[in-house]
Amino acid sequence: MPIILGLESSCDETAAALVASDRTILAHRLAGQEAAHGPYGGVVPEIAARAHVEALIPLVKAALADAKLSLADVDAIAATAGPGLIGGVMVGLVTGKALAHAAGKPLIAVNHLEGHALSPRLADPSLEFPYLLLLVSGGHCQLLEVRGVGDYRRLATTIDDAAGEAFDKTAKLLGLGIPGGPKVEALAAQGDPRTVPLPRPLVGSGEPHFSFAGLKSAVMRAVESGQWVDADIAASFQQAVIDCLVDRTKRALNAMTDRPTALVVAGGVAANAGVRGALEGLAAQHELRFVAPPLWLCTDNAAMIGWAGAERFALGLVDDLAVAARPRWPLDPSAETVRGAGVKA
Repeated sequence: MPIILGLESSCDETAAALVASDRTILAHRLAGQEAAHGPYGGVVPEIAARAHVEALIPLVKAALADAKLSLADVDAIAATAGPGLIGGVMVGLVTGKALAHAAGKPLIAVNHLEGHALSPRLADPSLEFPYLLLLVSGGHCQLLEVRGVGDYRRLATTIDDAAGEAFDKTAKLLGLGIPGGPKVEALAAQGDPRTVPLPRPLVGSGEPHFSFAGLKSAVMRAVESGQWVDADIAASFQQAVIDCLVDRTKRALNAMTDRPTALVVAGGVAANAGVRGALEGLAAQHELRFVAPPLWLCTDNAAMIGWAGAERFALGLVDDLAVAARPRWPLDPSAETVRGAGVKA
């Protein structure tokens, strides 16, 4: 039963995990950086990279101790190789290379997005390919047909900002601090989502993609107007995002030629209860299973990297130590270029 050491450092979470091929998470250690970035209202890349340098090896040692294993007991090292903040990605990947070289173990360079895409299979052994995935996080908002490990067809992406980025910006405008998504969700629970008139970009359009830049601007104008209380702004914003996600996902379901086994949501925004509830309702309308990882597996973590590594390792997909870190790394390299300067992957 292969055991994979997973390393994650693509943004502001440093993590190490040991995952077995039978889906057992033997250990998971994570260090957040909220205190370091809090004064700036967002993630500062250089601060994040330095924090990864300080935290990663102690986390690896702690995870190995938790699992009562040594590095020699590990079958492969899986490290996030992109996409993400390049300084942090380099820290994790170089650490993975060093550990792999020192221990004589294979290296698996994992696409962070593939970690999210496969994480529902870590939590749900019955989830089979192909499934429709809404990958929604701080840096990405995509709809993907997940056909197999390393086999993805992009159906839609954002032409500007991601949904999670819009949550973070709204949190900053409302003075809520970080992490923005959970704080906006908590405040939204106290407000009326019907109060503030906010746009739903691209809803009802024939274009398959997402757009959240205009919604962000509308929230800024609502805050500056002083006309509405913060809780109503948060609730109205969250509902607008939900409406956009549901509309675009519904369009993708209707456009698919092959029926998926399930509607799956992953990524940090998938931890939002309102988003989950709305998508679960959409899946029911289409008589599909709805699958979402546990909340802690939705946000950045090393268990999903370890599991993606385990899936790739089982297929013999390992990498040379010369593999490079990548700030951008699309899951579907053959997808057509999409208009919009904000397209990330």
